Amino acid sequence: MTIESFQQKNIHCLFDNTEISAFSPAMLSAQYWQAQNAVTGSAQGRGTTWFVQHNNKNSDSVKHWVLRHYYRGGLIGKIIKDSYFFTSQKNSRAAKEFALLAHMQTLALPAPKPIAYRVTRHGLLYRADLLSNRIENAQDLVAILSKQIISDELWTNIGATIKQFHDNNIYHHDLNAHNILVNEQQDVYLIDFDRGEIRASNQASWQQANMARLQRSFLKELKQLPKFHWHMENWRLLIEGYLLKN
Repeated sequence: MTIESFQQKNIHCLFDNTEISAFSPAMLSAQYWQAQNAVTGSAQGRGTTWFVQHNNKNSDSVKHWVLRHYYRGGLIGKIIKDSYFFTSQKNSRAAKEFALLAHMQTLALPAPKPIAYRVTRHGLLYRADLLSNRIENAQDLVAILSKQIISDELWTNIGATIKQFHDNNIYHHDLNAHNILVNEQQDVYLIDFDRGEIRASNQASWQQANMARLQRSFLKELKQLPKFHWHMENWRLLIEGYLLKN
């Protein structure tokens, strides 16, 4: 990765120029990709996540990316939907997630590669957007378990993958079944590291809280979905993989 910055009036961006040779802040908006007929799909969560493809003019390669706008959650999100109080560029949600994803790339952890971010200031507030690499041919765990049972081996691999992140002191603020992806080769990835951070390795409480949050997400989906192939034996296998990972 070769990181460059871009500043234009109230807009500040960072981008990887090995991925984007001709950068424009507009690339951090859904309208840009819609105008080029380059939107390949979308997903609904707190907001809309856009899947886009970038045709590299200097080669025949096509890049597949994920564009996400930052939205607030909770009660305050109903009042201030997508604005945050600005303190510094470095402390913006997008900058912190971009930096964490870049750090995880140096550790070869199975997480998306960051492509670019944009922070747009409006007085004391800012809005933000992030472009990251799309994990090809992958589905989130909720989508998979809504359709089929997965193998015991995959359950232990999920646990071992989470332990990889914990062993490298990576805290995932919202570790849930939607943020675990599995591709066609059965490789496991974690996504959506908004509000994630590097935490002290000698404090096991955050790791335990991460796992408790994940278990609650399985129980929530089991209760809400008409069909969801999960039970406590699967959780035991996941924990077994987590504990066996050195």
